[in-house]
Amino acid sequence: MKHLVSGLVLSMALAVPAAAQETKVIGVSIPAATHGWAGGMNYFARTAIDRLEAAYPELDFVLATASDPGKQVNDIEDMVATRNIDALVVLPFESEPLTGPVQNVKASGAWITVVDRGLAVPGIEDLYVAGDNPGFGRVSGEYVASAMPDGGKIVVLRGIPTTIDNERVEGFQAAIEGKNIEIIGMEHGNWNRDDSFTVMQDFLSKHPQIDAVWASDDDMAVGVLAAIEAAGRDDIKFVLGGAGMKEMIKRVMDGDTMIPADVTYPPSMIATAIEITAVGLVSQAPVSGQFIIGSVLVTPENAAEFYYPDSPF
Repeated sequence: MKHLVSGLVLSMALAVPAAAQETKVIGVSIPAATHGWAGGMNYFARTAIDRLEAAYPELDFVLATASDPGKQVNDIEDMVATRNIDALVVLPFESEPLTGPVQNVKASGAWITVVDRGLAVPGIEDLYVAGDNPGFGRVSGEYVASAMPDGGKIVVLRGIPTTIDNERVEGFQAAIEGKNIEIIGMEHGNWNRDDSFTVMQDFLSKHPQIDAVWASDDDMAVGVLAAIEAAGRDDIKFVLGGAGMKEMIKRVMDGDTMIPADVTYPPSMIATAIEITAVGLVSQAPVSGQFIIGSVLVTPENAAEFYYPDSPF
């Protein structure tokens, strides 16, 4: 799909006479690279913008990264006030604080593309691009259930409070229902290694027996593993993260018993969102709706297909 959209944008750029082209501005608002997945997402956003600006000169882009919801709200308001953006591609830092501001951008007449973390009110966006978050939770839960046929006690680390985090957890819980697997602790690790290290330390101090951990993210899994190692605990059989971080995929490839599997959730989805939005602005192609990227279970048997050693994530 990425190559198809890129080719479509390029062909339209060549077909429209320069004199007839009107500059349109696309604002891209994303979280800063506060963890590995976000770092990969920032990389793919910048490369997509560079590619589209070269292919289609009458498209102008303004990219802003934010380390908290307040900064992201200010960035978006500034894009509207100073650049009069025709479209906004936004990956909300958090769902609730960004809903009203994005709704205001929609009211201004701009096209709205929401990526990954949905808004608290459905239907504001013209286009939604994301991984299959219910599927991400379901695939994770199915793996945990298969790896623990006799049941057991697990702890769960959630991400930042967002609609996608809710969808993942609900999918996971549904998949382990009736499998004799007890969730004895569930806390937000905020998709952050340091936060997850602290949360896991707390779990370890409270629970003398933990059979496995659903970290639900590879960055959080790194923090979890560090806490387990620091505590010298050997009761935990495995940690399941997710998103396809190259270091974790390598551990799966190498048969690491503590990281026996992973679940994909590619940060390159931001590039897909930006490219489809560009097509919507420069053509009559219908691009509204949803573009959902499926989650795949990564095991030692297929890990080589998902290992990209030169990737930033």
